[in-house]
Amino acid sequence: MEIATHPAQLGFAHFIAQADMLAHFLLAILLAMSVITWYLIVSKSIANWRMKKNAQAFLERFWNASGLAAVGDYLQKNGINDPFSHLTHHGLKAAEQFRGKTGARLIESGSEDEFLTRALRRAINQDTARLEYGHTMLASIASSAPFVGLFGTVWGIYHALVNIGMSGSGSLDQVAGPVGEALIMTALGLAVAIPAVLAYNFFNRAKRQMLSEVDGFAHDLFAFMSTGVRNNTRVDNDVPRVYVAPAVRSA
Repeated sequence: MEIATHPAQLGFAHFIAQADMLAHFLLAILLAMSVITWYLIVSKSIANWRMKKNAQAFLERFWNASGLAAVGDYLQKNGINDPFSHLTHHGLKAAEQFRGKTGARLIESGSEDEFLTRALRRAINQDTARLEYGHTMLASIASSAPFVGLFGTVWGIYHALVNIGMSGSGSLDQVAGPVGEALIMTALGLAVAIPAVLAYNFFNRAKRQMLSEVDGFAHDLFAFMSTGVRNNTRVDNDVPRVYVAPAVRSA
């Protein structure tokens, strides 16, 4: 005679105890996905907060500087900590490289404006790749975690029905418990996927806003360095000034 499982014995702990190796493997995958998701959420949130803080400080200094020479001194002293300072660093470095060009390398071809445009474009591409760090992982977890949980549920229901069939009892109390426990895997998959979806959308929106501001700043910087719209902003090739690249402090 089969002894019915008491409802108090059912639950997550009972499901773990009765699960096989495949179910444990799927649970380990979901746990790893959850750890990676929350690590990216915390690390990127801190990095974005620091980046915005440094960007505000640099832009305030940039717009109040007497010229690009003062901006270069600020970069050499404080380093590169945000996309705006990174873009300015590449612009000043390109101007310095163009000033000392020999004409023997392909990278030195073109006019000064073309040389500067290529440098600023490379800087924006690098900032784009840096801001997109972790987005692919978040998108992959958001799309795959529900299916991992669903697979675990299907596997659990299959084993539960096999065990019920072997016991010879098909009453509701014998079916509801094991099937309900199997649905825990689907719930865990959704619990992993939902934070990943929200984080991906949030960081992707923050990336678009930052790149939009950087693109606008790049146009202003190009105008200052190529046409000298503001007083004392054009880089004069006759001035023997050397811009030393500072250390990059932030990713």
